Amino acid sequence: MLYKSMMSRLIAVISFLVCLGPSLVMAAGFLSVYEDLPLPASLAEVPGSALAFDSQEGRIVEVEAKGVTDKQTVTAFYASALPQLGWVQDGPGQYHREQEVLRIDIVENGKGVISARFKVSPK
Repeated sequence: MLYKSMMSRLIAVISFLVCLGPSLVMAAGFLSVYEDLPLPASLAEVPGSALAFDSQEGRIVEVEAKGVTDKQTVTAFYASALPQLGWVQDGPGQYHREQEVLRIDIVENGKGVISARFKVSPK
């Protein structure tokens, strides 16, 4: 069962990358602690911000990314990218997939810098 789940995620990631095209794939990245959660080219993971561990209920991940962009661009990126990876949007910045919940909190500091905090937890 776990193998099947991991294979379906791998297929989803590969499909996502194929859809993006070569130029965007090179510009986009993924979070270091969550293998199939993409980052738009305008954001970079904050070094030392990642926390990840497995509990009996499932894995728990928290990480932050920052960059010069605007909240609408980041929100639109995730509204487009995450459904291709199997995430279903429950509300603004809230998604679920299988037995996991993803929350993305995006804060603008007023100077064009965005801080996005990602939290993945079991349902």
